Amino acid sequence: MIHTGRLHIATQGHTEVLDITDGVARVVAEAGVRSGVAVVFVIGSTAGVTTTEAEPGLLNHDLRAFFERIAPAGADYAHEATWHDDNGHAHVRAAAVGPSLTVPVVEGRLTLGTWQQIVLLDFDTRPRRREVVVQVVGE
Repeated sequence: MIHTGRLHIATQGHTEVLDITDGVARVVAEAGVRSGVAVVFVIGSTAGVTTTEAEPGLLNHDLRAFFERIAPAGADYAHEATWHDDNGHAHVRAAAVGPSLTVPVVEGRLTLGTWQQIVLLDFDTRPRRREVVVQVVGE
């Protein structure tokens, strides 16, 4: 069986990190799958999906500081010269994280650790309306 659900999320950009675990779990519950996988995929090239502890210090400071060190917003990016925009760093950051995540579904539930949540990271330079596709495959 395959079930596809979508989450629509308003974001602010600028390395905003949002916990989307409840929304993904809701799609898994709707699917009625007892055993399988949930694939979480964000549409767009300036956002990513991963897991982390959704703790305020990590979400609001540590991850932002990390990405600023590896792909600074104020650096020169050839992408910006090509398209005359300001989000080259957002594309680099999103490529480093990746647009998708696969989580096993066991006994009808996502197999996440106690302090492990699914997060959407929006790296763009402006607010966006993000679409996250959650596809559940199993039986």
